[in-house]
Amino acid sequence: MNVPDATRFILAALEEDLGENSDVTTLSTVSAETAGEAQIVAKSDMVVCGQPIASQVFSTVGDRFGAVSYHACVADGARVEAGDVVATLKGSLRSVLIGERVALNLMMKLSGIATNTAVHVDAAAGGTLRVVDTRKTTPLLRAFEKYAVRCGGASNHRFGLFDGILIKDNHLVAAGGVKNAIDAARSHAHHLLRVEIEVADLSELSDAIDAGADVVLLDNMDNGMLAEAVAMRAARCPRLLLEASGNMNARRIAEIKSIGLDFVSVGGLIHQAVWTDLSLRITARSDAN
Repeated sequence: MNVPDATRFILAALEEDLGENSDVTTLSTVSAETAGEAQIVAKSDMVVCGQPIASQVFSTVGDRFGAVSYHACVADGARVEAGDVVATLKGSLRSVLIGERVALNLMMKLSGIATNTAVHVDAAAGGTLRVVDTRKTTPLLRAFEKYAVRCGGASNHRFGLFDGILIKDNHLVAAGGVKNAIDAARSHAHHLLRVEIEVADLSELSDAIDAGADVVLLDNMDNGMLAEAVAMRAARCPRLLLEASGNMNARRIAEIKSIGLDFVSVGGLIHQAVWTDLSLRITARSDAN
């Protein structure tokens, strides 16, 4: 699983925390020679995410304040219980303390997304649905949040506006309808790029099939209408991929997982995720002198 490059983000996050005066508390109370060991511990059941990024935080801090090694006890995507040790650290306690908050904040945020995603993926088990995310992400954190979705067992939708055509409701208004929008997209897209269009009812679905859409997003349809859409696809265009979206949660996914849809997109995987709780505790201390 590819981990996003976090170099620039980590430097910016550390600069935000350290400012111009560095960590005035740690530098005034902990000597440069003080070494030790620490653990990162789960305080709730969770799916872990962010290990390589946390490791890079401490490596970056260690280059300036004293080397510290980071050992991940479990891989990203692993499910752990409250009390489990997630990672151990050994080396400069200055670096451990200075990097603590940035590393934990990132891991708690990303683990929250992965944990929330896993709930939705579990709800889809045994059906035909693949759970995917959306572009409802925190600006500039999209790569990390989408990585967390993958760690939770779901898949990514398009990354941005540049890598997939998705004609939404406002595009339909601006373009003058389903056929006009699909025809215009086809004239600009290369032959390897699928055209997806959002529809609000079965009439628009019919128009999308006639116009040659590759994927149709069924927006805010009730369960009965979703089943009718699947039946229409089977009768008229079996190659068509169907994605359901709008007011989707784990309970709803469990209800529709076996009616024959291909995807369910859930913005709430990310924007409704609650941070998990992790803590760092120093377990040993020694002075070089």
